Amino acid sequence: MLTTSSTEAVKKIVIEGITQNGRKFRPSDWAERMSGALSTFGRDQRIRYSPLLRPMTINGVKCVSVDPLLKETYPEMYTYIMSWVDNNHLNMFELEDEKVVNS
Repeated sequence: MLTTSSTEAVKKIVIEGITQNGRKFRPSDWAERMSGALSTFGRDQRIRYSPLLRPMTINGVKCVSVDPLLKETYPEMYTYIMSWVDNNHLNMFELEDEKVVNS
């Protein structure tokens, strides 16, 4: 069987730690707290964030990357997060992420 890999762009939803009126969102560890909902600990006792929900920093701003698969896998969590974003007036945008696919 021949396996090749190709790269395709996958869109991620990014929740930015900046409110719609331009203020930095507090508390400062909000992204880690939110991402902790799907995290586990490895044998080395280090936290392992899920690829579905993970903290990141873009241009010095704390953000959370949400894989659209979260909506299918954990619909209640996805709905809660989107409602939380709306209630806290946070900015969101889509970001293309490269993913290696075997075919």
